[in-house]
Amino acid sequence: MAVQDTPVFLTVAETASIMRVSKQSVYRLVHSGHLPAVRTASGKAFRIPEAAVREILGTSFTQAPANPPQ
Repeated sequence: MAVQDTPVFLTVAETASIMRVSKQSVYRLVHSGHLPAVRTASGKAFRIPEAAVREILGTSFTQAPANPPQ
């Protein structure tokens, strides 16, 4: 029987640290729908899938040109 990879969920603080932004910025991304999240059982906190954080970081940056115009 194969072992399935279980998704890893991050707290807002952990997400902010990985993304190098404030916790408020993470809340804005969650509330705007740009970053998926689920609420905890208490309904008071969010958990963000690590894969979604990695994806948004991977698509948020573009490579600078090798020879920028002067």
